[in-house]
Amino acid sequence: MGCCWNKSLAMLKKKILIICPFPEGVAAGQRLKYEQYLDDWRDEGLEITISSFMDPAMWEVVYKKKHIFAKISGTLRGYTRRVRDIFQIHKFDLVYVHMWVTPFGTSIPERLVRYLSQSLIFDVEDSVLAEQQVNKSSNPNPFSQFFKNPNKAKFLIQESNFVIASSPFLAKQCKEMNRYKKSKYISSSVNTERFIPVIKALDLKVVTIGWTGTFSSKAYLDQLSSIFQQLALKVDFTLRVIGNFDYDLPGVNLEVIQWSLENEVRDMQGIDIGVYPLPMDEWVMGKSGLKAIQYMAFGIPVVASDIGTTPLIIANNVNGFLVKTDNDWLASLEKLVLNPKLRQDLGQTARTNALERYSTKVISPQYKIVLQEVLGDNND
Repeated sequence: MGCCWNKSLAMLKKKILIICPFPEGVAAGQRLKYEQYLDDWRDEGLEITISSFMDPAMWEVVYKKKHIFAKISGTLRGYTRRVRDIFQIHKFDLVYVHMWVTPFGTSIPERLVRYLSQSLIFDVEDSVLAEQQVNKSSNPNPFSQFFKNPNKAKFLIQESNFVIASSPFLAKQCKEMNRYKKSKYISSSVNTERFIPVIKALDLKVVTIGWTGTFSSKAYLDQLSSIFQQLALKVDFTLRVIGNFDYDLPGVNLEVIQWSLENEVRDMQGIDIGVYPLPMDEWVMGKSGLKAIQYMAFGIPVVASDIGTTPLIIANNVNGFLVKTDNDWLASLEKLVLNPKLRQDLGQTARTNALERYSTKVISPQYKIVLQEVLGDNND
């Protein structure tokens, strides 16, 4: 397959425009998906141009409360970039859209991009068609939700030459909707040569339970507030929250760490048990299970909600625990805190599974197959 791929690109010498929401290297939904493979694509002969809607200044405030003027001005700059993109699309052989072309309003920008593109791949994360069901309290910009239009994603799903989906459930839905019946589930992945475990003593005095995410997923962490408070009455532990927001939970020993790329590996290596809580709703069916995969790469046993893609990643009592009720959460966490050998065994299996199923080396060819198919069709 590698030979055919190289031969095809040597003949094609294609140019790709990537239209995405966030600056490169900051958002997990991009950083641990297609962004990991951009250098590989360039090495194969593709010329990549990236156009993010948000610039770094906008990214710094988008998930923070207030900063209204900065958010408005950042949004206007984003729309200006999209107007520029519209006039440049004819220079590219393929447009690769992640999530949306513009965040608000009608589907006109998406329709223009589709009309002007020679070929279009739509990379969709989460179940965006159910996005309007998300609890507004979990969004630092709840007013913006009123301007979001699920028809933008629906149009791209229907009209793209190929749809890359974040879960098998979403991929099936997209295939049914897509006019070409072209959709593929490609899992989130991690660089297992960078995300590596550290050796931990079995006689830890205080175990660290950890969660990583952003303000937009903070509501899921909040689901476990009472669980952590009850657990603190039974056993000693530290709760490490790695994110981009402040956090407080009375009665629980907390470590709140602001996420940074520089310290990401070190901060994750300090976790002994990872938690991945999710709500029981339709939107979750599009989740990729990225947090669970991250924990697994570090050899960390995971306690996760038994819904969506998670049961395809976590095998109960093999590489972690799947839970449904508050009692399940409490019992599973207490069991892992008190049993260091169990943590070690589950963590080792989790690491092995991550290497076999979710490493960049394993996932990389799946993107290449899609690119080769779409660019090959373009060349015909």
